[in-house]
Amino acid sequence: MENPGSLPFLLVTANVGSVFEDPSRLLNIWIQEFLSNVASRRPAFIALHLQEVGGKTYEKSMEYVQEFIKNLCESAELADYNRIRVYLDEDYNSAEHFTALGNLYFAIRTIDSLQMWNFLTHEWETVEGKNIHTGNIESVASKEKAKFPQQFFPECKWSRKGFLRTRWSLNGSVFDLVNIHLFHDASNLAACEEYPSVYCKSRRRALVHTLERFHQDSVNQAVPYFVFGDFNFRCDTEGVVKV
Repeated sequence: MENPGSLPFLLVTANVGSVFEDPSRLLNIWIQEFLSNVASRRPAFIALHLQEVGGKTYEKSMEYVQEFIKNLCESAELADYNRIRVYLDEDYNSAEHFTALGNLYFAIRTIDSLQMWNFLTHEWETVEGKNIHTGNIESVASKEKAKFPQQFFPECKWSRKGFLRTRWSLNGSVFDLVNIHLFHDASNLAACEEYPSVYCKSRRRALVHTLERFHQDSVNQAVPYFVFGDFNFRCDTEGVVKV
């Protein structure tokens, strides 16, 4: 039996790189599938964490990204969600900062109290209306975003990997929502050479670095968190090949 004081959440993570590689065929299908789940579940709060927003060539997909956000925010299925926050890291010209992560949040109108943490002033701010942050979002204070240090990347080659964190107070319950994108296996041959592979070690290093950063954050303090994104989990490639 559901607790009458509880609020149903919907936490979704999706690597949408392939969707934006073929937007004319896949974009509306993806949106409709997501919205059908919202309609059937009727959650009070939705957190949608996306990776590889815009696909491999963001500059060619920008118009589709804007269409994607518009279709979601103006959909009939989300009409009762009157508090919306969107964070899209779109500054693809900045190799140092660009992660191609997207965090989208939708809160239903019946939620009594909803606040977000300001990581600059270290204070709570009431969430009202719709705010969409796109382009260069480095200065947006209601989120924390970081690309992994370059030495963490396999062969020290930059790619769009990092995390984007927001902090919420929902009817007095405080928690962080973290979108993360870890490294993929750039070479199957290299992945076969040993286990754990060089890529597996890099993924673990980046994940531990991120979690330790949260736990050691004496300014914002540690709170319960949900980490959901693209971990690029792989099986033991060396073991599979040997079998």
